[in-house]
Amino acid sequence: MFYGTMVWDPWLIVSQIVCLQCLYYLSLGVAMALLVGTRVPRLTLLYLFDFATLTPRTPTGWCAIASFLLAAVAGAGFMLYVIERAKKCLDFAATLYIIHLFICIVYGGWPASVSWWVVNITGLAIMALLGEYLCIRRELKEIPISRLRASK
Repeated sequence: MFYGTMVWDPWLIVSQIVCLQCLYYLSLGVAMALLVGTRVPRLTLLYLFDFATLTPRTPTGWCAIASFLLAAVAGAGFMLYVIERAKKCLDFAATLYIIHLFICIVYGGWPASVSWWVVNITGLAIMALLGEYLCIRRELKEIPISRLRASK
């Protein structure tokens, strides 16, 4: 993608949001299956969208917390390829977590657990900051000029 002037493209933005949201839930599902699925008899959507499952009082709750944080790290990696711009990482990460909040409200009501808020705000910070860091590293890579001159 050329990093020149930005063109307002709402379809691109919506598709990036949908793609990032799907990849986030895919990575969250895989992490939940590996960490929580081995501890419970049946893994359901309850573990993804109910605030009561994110509790530090049980080993299963700690595994769920770890799953959410691992999904945030994976989401930062997905931003490197889907979003590609460091200045957009905070916007897309916040959008992802706001959509997740709305889904949680629809699924199980307003999250009344402090641990849910701490885990999700920490996940938002991890995803935004690590995504920005990875995108900045890519943006600051040197462009090899010798290849450009050899092709002329």
